[in-house]
Amino acid sequence: MAKLYLIYEKSTLKEYAASQGGVVTIGRLPDNLIQIDNPAVSSHHARIYFQNDQYVVEDLNSLNGTLVNKERVTKVALNDGDEITIGKHTVQFKDEWHEEAATPPTVETRLPELPKMDATMVLDTKKAKEMMAAAAQVQAQAQAQGGAAPAKAGPPARERTGILTVLDGKTDQQQYMLSSKLTVIGKSNMASIKLKGWFAPNVAATINKRDNKYFIAASERKIKLKVNTEPVLGQRELTEGDTVEVEGVKMSFDYTS
Repeated sequence: MAKLYLIYEKSTLKEYAASQGGVVTIGRLPDNLIQIDNPAVSSHHARIYFQNDQYVVEDLNSLNGTLVNKERVTKVALNDGDEITIGKHTVQFKDEWHEEAATPPTVETRLPELPKMDATMVLDTKKAKEMMAAAAQVQAQAQAQGGAAPAKAGPPARERTGILTVLDGKTDQQQYMLSSKLTVIGKSNMASIKLKGWFAPNVAATINKRDNKYFIAASERKIKLKVNTEPVLGQRELTEGDTVEVEGVKMSFDYTS
């Protein structure tokens, strides 16, 4: 989790959360997540988003430019503590993953080992009863110590890759494999799914992959994003068979077999 702090004349005005699946827009108009009502700030001045396992800030061809640590930038990766200057305001970036509480160390409890046996050996009735009794004793000791006998690990979850197939609208391809952690939908050069059309936005929506699942979100509040004809506010998990509509393009979501 990363956080952004809007600062003016050394006073923190507001705090914002930056998620890996969303886009934080900065500008003078109220449709920006971080609105800075100042003539020195462009209508849509800059944006911050997650790309290639890091947060980046990108200037949106603003009139007065975007500075990071007092150096003018077009697009640059952000580091913990970086200060982004927008007009007379500062947006401080804090990557707070290191502030999360560490997982308490596991206290190892030594339990008596179960008697070993070969997988192919045949047990007589007496030996089987002895083995079952030993297993029950281990289980009872584990419960008495507030734990449980170690469970056998199941097979790892099969990695699945999502696919978007274009049903209607203008794009540069008919089908897209969602193999990256972040997929950008828009007209920008960095977009994985490129929209065609004079009025198509540079970034219309983003799809974030985590825990073998996919989550879609609009880049701005004015972007009309629907899943199964229902408007999406914030993030929404995509499931097999979903229909996605964004900026005049309709796509179906599925998984590879």
